Amino acid sequence: MRKHISYLIYGCLALMGLLSSCGEDRSGEYYALISTKTWIYEVMQENYLFYEDIPAEDKLDFFKKPAEFLTSAVSSKDQKNGYVFSHVDSVFSRATSTYPCFGFEAALVRTENGTNALRVLYTQPDSPAEEVGLKRGDWIIAIDNQKVSTSNYTTYITHPTKAYSFTLGKYNPYPEDVDDPEFNYIEFDTLGVVQMPSPRYVEEKDVLKTGIISAGSRKAFYILYNEFDENTDMLQEVLTQMSGQQFDDIILDLRYNPGGYVSTSQIVSTALAPSTAMGQPFLYMIYNDKLNKTETLNFDASLLPGGSSLSYQNLYVVTSGNTASASEIVINCLKPYMEGRLFQVGTSTYGKNVAQQLFTSADSPGIELWLTTSYLSNSQGYYDYFQNGLSPDFEIEENYEEELGELGSTQDQLLQPILYKMANGSFPTTTEGNDETATTLSQSRTDRKIQVLVDPIAQKPHYNRMKPSK
Repeated sequence: MRKHISYLIYGCLALMGLLSSCGEDRSGEYYALISTKTWIYEVMQENYLFYEDIPAEDKLDFFKKPAEFLTSAVSSKDQKNGYVFSHVDSVFSRATSTYPCFGFEAALVRTENGTNALRVLYTQPDSPAEEVGLKRGDWIIAIDNQKVSTSNYTTYITHPTKAYSFTLGKYNPYPEDVDDPEFNYIEFDTLGVVQMPSPRYVEEKDVLKTGIISAGSRKAFYILYNEFDENTDMLQEVLTQMSGQQFDDIILDLRYNPGGYVSTSQIVSTALAPSTAMGQPFLYMIYNDKLNKTETLNFDASLLPGGSSLSYQNLYVVTSGNTASASEIVINCLKPYMEGRLFQVGTSTYGKNVAQQLFTSADSPGIELWLTTSYLSNSQGYYDYFQNGLSPDFEIEENYEEELGELGSTQDQLLQPILYKMANGSFPTTTEGNDETATTLSQSRTDRKIQVLVDPIAQKPHYNRMKPSK
């Protein structure tokens, strides 16, 4: 593979020859500066799914930092919405890649009147946010008496370094039936101020919530799953819990799940798949034409506690534009085995149909290269969802103007059409006369007056990670 970097080597040799002629041989320093990048380049030439799109070596700067070098070399097919799928991790900073925080997620929104505010999406257990009683749906209208903006969102929310006071409010949408310029309109009522404790490290739960929810004569097991974590202890506990209960349906809520590990998506999918799928192809990983291979993962009952899949009828998967990567694997790969039983509710998913494989080098021990190496296909050969994501069977978005409803409850906005179908046998439609429920459920955010300025879930990594077999 050294032939791929001949231009660079010859250029460096000429430079080092000039340096040596000045009486000092510094060739070792320059080889050290480019060695990790030449290794990345060589690995890409052989393994990169889009190797034909790699720029010529004379168009690349091998003196850049590894992450910057990789970003400059990747294909446009390996990135989306400003996020590059292939990436470089440092093993030295990986253990401390999380930051002290308050333990909640909140979207920064702007009202029709031009006011910025935070809408809380959820809080983590045992967090400063939970301690002060912050909950889903709360409006935060000021922090330390300052308005929150895109410029200070990181300071106050993502990477806070000290305690702050949070002013909570009640949002009053402008009444549509009022057309009076003299109308005394107050957009937010102030409800009070809470003193947030100092930020600290908070464990982010991959399984954030579970429970039983009923509609009509049917019961569903609800699971809010926010990350396909490599550590599956909590997931296995929930699967064991589910196997010991009786329910008709399962609601898998992936609205805030940007992905994770392919191996974990195999466990989740195996648990949810019908018993007739055991031993059948779950996922095809299709590599480039240089490697000319396709690897197959099967539905494997040995991965599950008790060795058997769950017994139920319908699977409802809640999605949003942030449902990505490993989340999309579950939906796409279960569909061929669950026709007429799998229903996607929400909005179209993100659209990431490729996986990143781990590469390491003894010569670059501090670097982990996660390189896009394969398409991810279901058993029917389908993986063409990069552009538009996976489309829902019933489309609905969270409406930030209204009450969000507790996650996993009958008041949860995105669960409304699911509960309706459980009780009535079909999804609500807009053709049911004056059915207010049906009309509300079919609304699109394009008709709404709240603008999302910062989506905290969209800022999270969108992973489909694969580690080499041991």
